[in-house]
Amino acid sequence: MMFILSLNFTDQGIRGIKDAPKRVQAARELAKKVGVEIKQVYLTSGESDLLVMLETPNGDNVAKFALALGMLGNVHTRTARAWPAEEFMKLVADLP
Repeated sequence: MMFILSLNFTDQGIRGIKDAPKRVQAARELAKKVGVEIKQVYLTSGESDLLVMLETPNGDNVAKFALALGMLGNVHTRTARAWPAEEFMKLVADLP
C-alpha cells in the first residue's frame, strides 16, 4: 500500500531547518521500526512544505508513523492513501 504524507514545519521545525538531513535519516529509522518504508521525500512549494511517499503492507503502520513523527514537534502531518495507476485502472474496470 502506498501513502502520501503532507508535512508542514512547525515553528520549532523551521527554526531547526539546518538539522533537516539528520531528521530525515531519523525519520527513515523510525519508519522501519513501525513497518513503513520511506520511498521518497520532496521539498515542495505551495500548501505543504514536504511530501513523503511511503510504502507499507498495513495502514495502521502509517498511523503509528505519523503519530510518532508528530510527537517530535517538528512537523504537522496529513495522510492520504495513494493507488498506483494499475490499481486505479483495475478499480475503474471493476465498477458496476
